[in-house]
Amino acid sequence: MRMSMGLQARLVQTQKLAPRMIQSMEILQLPMLALQERIEQEMNENPLLEQQEVEPMGVDDLDDMSSRDNRSEDEKELVVRDSGDNSEDFERLQNMVSELPSTFDDSFRRSSNRMQEEADRRHDLMANAQSRPESLNDFLLHQLAELDIHDEVERVAERIISTLDARDGGYLRTPLADLLPSDHSAEDYALAEEALRVVQSLEPIGIAARSLSECLLVQLRPEFEHFDEMHKLIAEHLEDLAANRLPQIQKATGYSIELIQTIREELQMLNPKPGAAFMETYVPNVTPDIILEQDDNGDYKIRLDDDRVPTLRISEYYRRRLQDPTCSNEEREYIKRKINGAQWLIESIEQRRSTLTKVAEAIVAHQKKFFEEGPEAIEPLKMQQIAEKVGVHVTTVSRAVNDKWMQTPRGIIPLHRLFVGGTQTEDGEDVAWDTIRLKLQELIDNEDKSDPLSDESLVKRLAEEGMTVARRTVTKYRKRMGIPSSRQRKDWSLAKK
Repeated sequence: MRMSMGLQARLVQTQKLAPRMIQSMEILQLPMLALQERIEQEMNENPLLEQQEVEPMGVDDLDDMSSRDNRSEDEKELVVRDSGDNSEDFERLQNMVSELPSTFDDSFRRSSNRMQEEADRRHDLMANAQSRPESLNDFLLHQLAELDIHDEVERVAERIISTLDARDGGYLRTPLADLLPSDHSAEDYALAEEALRVVQSLEPIGIAARSLSECLLVQLRPEFEHFDEMHKLIAEHLEDLAANRLPQIQKATGYSIELIQTIREELQMLNPKPGAAFMETYVPNVTPDIILEQDDNGDYKIRLDDDRVPTLRISEYYRRRLQDPTCSNEEREYIKRKINGAQWLIESIEQRRSTLTKVAEAIVAHQKKFFEEGPEAIEPLKMQQIAEKVGVHVTTVSRAVNDKWMQTPRGIIPLHRLFVGGTQTEDGEDVAWDTIRLKLQELIDNEDKSDPLSDESLVKRLAEEGMTVARRTVTKYRKRMGIPSSRQRKDWSLAKK
C-alpha cells in the first residue's frame, strides 16, 4: 500500500446561511413576548435604533409593503454598503433631517417617552411576578416545630421530611435505615418509626407513605361507614380493585358486588398523591400573536396583535453625523456597521409580520370548518401543504407556528394544534385523527357497561362509520385519552348473573 503526501484541488459545493438570513429566521420563530425582549435588547445595544410613534399596522397595511420600491428616494431605507464611496446614500442623507444637534455625542440617547416606557415595563414585571409558594418541606417543618416531641424524634422527622418530593406525591422512597447511622441499634430504628408516625400525622393526610396502600390506610378514619371493609380491600385486594376484578374479590371476601363497588367509589375520594398539591407548576403567560375575527359578512379576518411591538427607525442624528466632515474613519465605520444591523432588524420584523400573516391566513382557510363547527370538523393538515400554498420552505412554516398562539372565537389555541394527521375513509375522504378520537370517545360513552366494547369491537364500529383504523391505533389513542380497558370499564353490578 503506497502512501503519499501532496496538494490536490477539489470543487466542493456547500450551502451557508448568511447572517442576515439567520437573524430573519430567529425573529420569525420568536413569540410575541420574546420578540419584545429581543427588540429591547437590540435597542440597548444599538444606539442608532429609535422608536417612533405610529398608528398600529392593520391587515390592509401589509399589502402596501409590496409597494416599497415605489417610494421616493427619501423614503427608501438606508443601506450603507461596505464597497464604494456611498455617494448615493450620502446624497439622500442630506435631505432627511431638518433640525440636528450641533455637537456629536456618542452616548446612548433615550427620549423621555422611551425612558418612561421602560420604567412602566419594569414596574409591570415586578407587579406581575409571582411570589414563591410555600414548599411541601417548609409546610411540614412549620407543623413539626409546633409539636411537643423529643429532640431526637424531631431530628429524625426532619430528615424524613427532607427526602420528600412533591413531584412524587410526597412518598417516602428512602428506607428508614438509610436515614440512621450505619451502626444504628434496634432502639434507633424504633425511634425512626416513631418519627415517621409523627410525620404521617401532619397535613396533608397520607404524606410520607411508603406505598399506595399505606398512603390510603393512613387516610382512613374510624367514622367511615365501611371502615373495616375498606381497610381489608386496601390491605389485601388493592390490585384487584385497580384491575376491576370484582368477582375475585367477592369470592375471597364474601362481600357483595354492590358493596365492593360502593367501597371502590368511596376509596376514590381519598388522595393517592397528597404531596402533589405543593408541586410548583409553571403556567406560561400566553399572549396571542394572531387574532382571528369575523366581519359583518361572516368572513374570517387575520390581524396580528403586535401593537405592543415598537416601530423602529434609524436615528436621524447618526444619519447626519455620517455626512459630517469631522467624522473620523473609525467613527464612520462604527455608524455604518450599526446602520446595517439596525436595517437588518427592521426588515426582519417586517418579514415576520408578512410571513406570519400569510401562514395564518392559509391555515384558517383550510380549517374553516373547525372554527365554524368545532373540533369534530377539523381536517388533516400538514405543514408541507401550507408551505406550498404560501410559497415558502416547510421549515419556514415550522418556525412561523412554533410557540405562536391565535385568539379565535373558540378560545386561544396554539397554531400547531391546527396541524393534524389523518387517514382516509372507504370513499377516499380524509379524516383527521382528532375526529377519530372524538368518535372513539362517543362510542365508549354510549357502550353497554355490562359488556364494554373491546378494542377489536371498537375497530369494527369505527369501520361501520367509514373510518378504517388498526387495532393497535385504537389501543394507543385509548390509553392516551386515559380510558381503561374493556375489562376495567365493566360494571359488574349490571352483568348477567
